[in-house]
Amino acid sequence: MNNKLKRLINSFRYAFHGIGSCIRYERNFRIHMVIALYVIAAAVAMQVSRVEFCVLVLTIGNVLVMEMLNTAVEKTVDLSKTGINHTAKIAKDVAAGAVLVSAIISIVIGAAL
Repeated sequence: MNNKLKRLINSFRYAFHGIGSCIRYERNFRIHMVIALYVIAAAVAMQVSRVEFCVLVLTIGNVLVMEMLNTAVEKTVDLSKTGINHTAKIAKDVAAGAVLVSAIISIVIGAAL
């Protein structure tokens, strides 16, 4: 196997490891996953249109991605901080706020559908 293929395979392995880490260690990510499963089940039961289903899946994906980015920001800030730092707090709070905004928007979209 050549080096380019090995690097490609490794990049996918690292990405799946990151997803697995969120599932294993991040409570809020697991909460979002459970809610997502309920939303998908409700959408199937209500026989929403394909377009509505796609909008829901994109919305769910957005919330999960935001939660993963929030985790990345928090872990990076935790790695670099040496004490209480106002700028580090702002970075973590803004990342958490982004998840909250995304979740609120997803609720609005779900209710509208």
